[in-house]
Amino acid sequence: MTNQTRLLPWATLEGNPCVLVGPGTGFMSRMADNIESVQLGMASDLLGHVADTLADPKATREELRFVTARLTESLREIHRIAESRGDRLSSFDHPDVDDSEDGDDDDPQLPAGAFG
Repeated sequence: MTNQTRLLPWATLEGNPCVLVGPGTGFMSRMADNIESVQLGMASDLLGHVADTLADPKATREELRFVTARLTESLREIHRIAESRGDRLSSFDHPDVDDSEDGDDDDPQLPAGAFG
């Protein structure tokens, strides 16, 4: 099993990213998966709360600032999760695509009538 680098769903006290290098099957990977799951669930709950706050014509400036701050925090977490998952997906080997520049659309490796 090969090692992979994973961006973890938390940062250092200084705000620097935390990464894990390993096969992705150990305790820390499972803990990161669980934290990501909690963060995603909390983001979903927050969206409902924000919708309620925005729909309330009596919502105060302080309430709106509060939900905006929580949305910012949640978006930061969700962005980190997406970045981490994107990095892990891009680590898979993808076959190279030969984009010939000769303008010929024929690909000798595809059978006649196949779409590439």
